[in-house]
Amino acid sequence: MSALMKLVILVPCCFFLVALIKFLYNYLWTPLRIQHMMNSQGIKGPPYRFIHGNNNQVTRMKVEASTKPMSLTRHDIFPRVQPHVHSWLNTYGKNYLSWNGVQAELVISEPELVREVLKNSKKAFLKPKPTLLGSKLLGKGLVMVEGENWVKQRKLANFAFHGQSLKQNMIPEVVASVETMLERWKGQEEKEMEVYQEFRLLTAEVISRTAFGSSYLEGEKIFTMLDKLSILVIRDIFKTRIPFISKLWKTADLVESEQLQKGIQDCVMEIIMKREDKDLVDECKTFYLAGQGNVNSLLGWTVLLLSIHGDWQEKARREVFEMFGNQNPHPEGIAKLKTMSMIMNETLRLYGPSNGLYRRVGREVQLEKLVLPANIHLVALNIALHNDPQLWGDDVHLFKPERFAQGIAKATNHNAAAFFPFGLGTRSCVGMTFATTEAKIALSMILQRYTMTLSPAYVHKPVLLITYKPQHGIQVIFEALHKDA
Repeated sequence: MSALMKLVILVPCCFFLVALIKFLYNYLWTPLRIQHMMNSQGIKGPPYRFIHGNNNQVTRMKVEASTKPMSLTRHDIFPRVQPHVHSWLNTYGKNYLSWNGVQAELVISEPELVREVLKNSKKAFLKPKPTLLGSKLLGKGLVMVEGENWVKQRKLANFAFHGQSLKQNMIPEVVASVETMLERWKGQEEKEMEVYQEFRLLTAEVISRTAFGSSYLEGEKIFTMLDKLSILVIRDIFKTRIPFISKLWKTADLVESEQLQKGIQDCVMEIIMKREDKDLVDECKTFYLAGQGNVNSLLGWTVLLLSIHGDWQEKARREVFEMFGNQNPHPEGIAKLKTMSMIMNETLRLYGPSNGLYRRVGREVQLEKLVLPANIHLVALNIALHNDPQLWGDDVHLFKPERFAQGIAKATNHNAAAFFPFGLGTRSCVGMTFATTEAKIALSMILQRYTMTLSPAYVHKPVLLITYKPQHGIQVIFEALHKDA
């Protein structure tokens, strides 16, 4: 055999051998090394499975949980919406190691450890790199960026949601949008109404008017496409990515996500060009997704709980009439709605947005009790802490707004990591005040006009789609307080 022929055979073999070694290093050696390292520090968890990690287990547990009925006497949604996390926390303790494919994830639910990570000032904890589909949802918006880009965008967002901006620009637009919704409700008294969809229209209208000076009709396509893209992203999270093969061809979900991404960008750019502003498309998508989805969820679950608990509905109504009478809410009064704040905080604890602490360890870091390897992901889901009986008591799954009668600090025993529906630390939700203000205005104006009872047709099935949503909507029957309501 000639030297040239030997070379032709040897070179591909060398490339194959190098690729095989790299593959085994990334998909076998590294996961087993991390697993051994964490086990030696007392951190256990479901064992790593070659390539798939724990994804098959997660999928099976989610399917099983989705078939189980739920009652409304106890608001214990954790085993249903995050069954794998709930099960493994009970099996392995408050901190455990699991595997999203080849990616190691350290799930933490000790408040002290969560706080230690958030207080770390050495820039060792970074935002995780999004999946390919995830990057199409938020791109380089405020949620995803790091460093100087984040500082710059955060300053702009802080200015947009400043107190004076809320009073002068946003609150009047919210009131006008709620009036439009209530006008649409006239004539529907004592009939079943699907309020989750109604609040979807309301919050879409509000974010369109306040952020872009447009109407819901202009933003309707954007919301529809964002909803579809969100479903694709959630579906993609626990899919196993086969190395090499996944880079050679596009899945049907990826193709659809690219089409949705282009459609969203075109629609947003059209609105931006009408205003002649230099807004960023990815930032606009963030406003649409968070500004609409989080408030929609908060309003829907609050109305559900008030429809069940008539005593708290009456307490909230009395407070609203004492503060505003029959007039529209005003900024000074909104800030003084103590009972409403208690009710909303308890709603956020039980059915809050699925925010949490998601960080990637940029380099090996020494914490007080643990040494964390580089590139491991840290996950602290607020649903785990919000449903912890050691933090909230044996009645943790009951709706009891009186927990917050003396404020959040007293309710959490001054433990900030025990309650963080809008995130914690410097990267907490910049629109938190706007979201709660919008919800208070809408609830106040509804309570001024109607009493609410839950329809017998309602089926309680919360599902996780970016936020926790009712799978079959929320059906409520409204009865007018006054004939001219």
